[in-house]
Amino acid sequence: MENIAVHTKDIVKNFSGKHAVDGVTLSVKEGEIFGILGPNGAGKTTLLRMLATLTSISSGEAQIFGKNVATEASKIRNLIGLTGQYATVDEELTAMENLIIFSRLNGLTSSASKSRSLELLKQFSLLDAKDKAIKNFSGGMRRRLDLAVSLITKPALIFLDEPTTGLDPRTRGEMWDVIRQLVKDGSTILLTTQYLDEADQLADRIAIIDQGKIVSQGTPDELKAHLGETYFEITLGQSNQADKACAIVQKIAKKPATILPEQNKLTVKLQDTKIMTQLLVEFDHQDIPVQEFSVRKPTLDEVFLEITGK
Repeated sequence: MENIAVHTKDIVKNFSGKHAVDGVTLSVKEGEIFGILGPNGAGKTTLLRMLATLTSISSGEAQIFGKNVATEASKIRNLIGLTGQYATVDEELTAMENLIIFSRLNGLTSSASKSRSLELLKQFSLLDAKDKAIKNFSGGMRRRLDLAVSLITKPALIFLDEPTTGLDPRTRGEMWDVIRQLVKDGSTILLTTQYLDEADQLADRIAIIDQGKIVSQGTPDELKAHLGETYFEITLGQSNQADKACAIVQKIAKKPATILPEQNKLTVKLQDTKIMTQLLVEFDHQDIPVQEFSVRKPTLDEVFLEITGK
């Protein structure tokens, strides 16, 4: 268990006779970002709440830095920070007032609370808004303040429950930078998300959860290798040649191509690169102009669809 921040074995959470989390086993190494990826209702938040000691474990066992979640909850709470899906701050108070209150609740003295609050406001680029009421904050500013609140005690392990839900692409990117910096500063992060690109961008390793069960886990590249094929994409020069091109793909590759009509683009999954050459040669023989072509790995979206079937 050395250098393991989180370890679970067959943990289950029952609600009204149903398994919201169903026998989850995973290990999170110190200093990594571990992503829990799944659709709404898959059990991601329930799993995090059990690990954060906010709800009991029905069966199985879990440890945080070697401490038992069920029997050492108070010790574990001193080691973790949690940012949930919804704001925990008081909207009528300013950013500075919120941070000072949470600092005092975490046992800091008055002077230490003020010092730590200013430090966090600076870290999260909120210093200029320290005297501004939260109700006047943008969505991105609220999420940054939520994260700042969870870091008051400088926790070794941070739980982030869908931290960028509802944010615009630019603000999401800013949050990603903050999360990466937290790891550089020595934290371990367990992240839940329903955004496949977010898991791909941030996570060192990913567990895909569906209907309460882990259906696959590994690095993003390992999960993509699960499909075992590359994607050959061909952009046609003329849209009226799409049906003819699809027929050629079916004949040579022995499998159908998917088509994006608005882009005149065909995509086919292949293992044998020789078939790619045969397709291009045959298109030339059949006077089907090819504007461009490319080869790429599967995306995490395609892996998720393949594994979960939805």
